[in-house]
Amino acid sequence: MADARDLDIAMDANSLYREEIYTDRKVGTIRVMVPVTAMGAVDGSRPVLYSGEAQIMTQLGPLPISFEIEAKTLAEAVERYAETAKAAIERTIKELQEMRRQAASGLVIPGAGGGLGGPGGLGGPGGLPPMGRGGGKIQLP
Repeated sequence: MADARDLDIAMDANSLYREEIYTDRKVGTIRVMVPVTAMGAVDGSRPVLYSGEAQIMTQLGPLPISFEIEAKTLAEAVERYAETAKAAIERTIKELQEMRRQAASGLVIPGAGGGLGGPGGLGGPGGLPPMGRGGGKIQLP
């Protein structure tokens, strides 16, 4: 396990951004990332970044979708929001379908935690935990 003293958690003063959030309170949100200096002044040497956020409803509840918007101004980002959001949602739906397909066609490999006996079987490494212990996490392959 990593010790907190071993982690490099220093902020990069040359890569600071101020975040601005815009929403129409109906469809979604646009985040504008304005590059700034360590003193808080706008850094004109770096581009302003725009990202959109939307959500789709799934059987498990709302799923947030984030996507980059290629734009030079806020007005351009607002104009491109719909087309970029649709593309991101379509891509997310395809990824979910692929994950579902992979989970449904998952192969059980003997000795890899799916069998009833031997290594990885019931109670073995990678198998079901002994009665009374946790382990209720669901993981997709």
